Amino acid sequence: MNDFPFVGDQRQDAIAAEQARFMTKVFGWMSVALAITGVVAYFVSNSPQILQFVFGNRFIFFGLLIGELLLVGYLSAAVMRMSADMATMVFLLYSVLNGLTLSFVFLIYTSTSIAGTFLITAGTFAAMSAYGYFTKNDLTKAGSLLFMALIGLVIASIVNIFLRSPLMYWIITYAGILIFVGLTAYDTQKIKNMNIIGNEGTEEDHKEAIMGALTLYLDFINLFIMLLRLFGNRK
Repeated sequence: MNDFPFVGDQRQDAIAAEQARFMTKVFGWMSVALAITGVVAYFVSNSPQILQFVFGNRFIFFGLLIGELLLVGYLSAAVMRMSADMATMVFLLYSVLNGLTLSFVFLIYTSTSIAGTFLITAGTFAAMSAYGYFTKNDLTKAGSLLFMALIGLVIASIVNIFLRSPLMYWIITYAGILIFVGLTAYDTQKIKNMNIIGNEGTEEDHKEAIMGALTLYLDFINLFIMLLRLFGNRK
């Protein structure tokens, strides 16, 4: 006879509650980074001096892009060896640099279409993230296919820098939207499942949240850029 018939259910409820608190931290840090990126991009777009500094010299612009890649690579590879404060600082620094390079958005597109596209992105992201969080289906296989498709998308984008094909541009745009919509669901499920139950409040838990926030931040930014190609009105 089981003297504690609800122990199993109570444990599952406790795990679900801890996962929910963890994901709240993930989305919180992601939102902070998005806000920083948006504020920096808007500020830079209204500063001719900074615009000239960022876009007036190819070495500076590509140096910033390389710096962003290095920061993401450094954070991904060394996050468990650095302190939680350092991981947070690197993540926020990345969001600042991304704001510098994304400031061109405010120069090319109207403010109304940027705001509208942001709302579309937020709604799409929220729906797919909710699906990834609540679904009982294992999205691992889909995630593997999406990652391979993402590699193909990156290669096609690089090739099209030289070809400048309008047809390929739109193929990349529509494919990119589908890929990042799918990755949002997959990454949400992956981040939820990677949370180590029982380490809540520790440095490791904080670093896990930062890495999860970085992953979803990248999904959101890339989805926004792809949707802006589709819905953005140029000045």
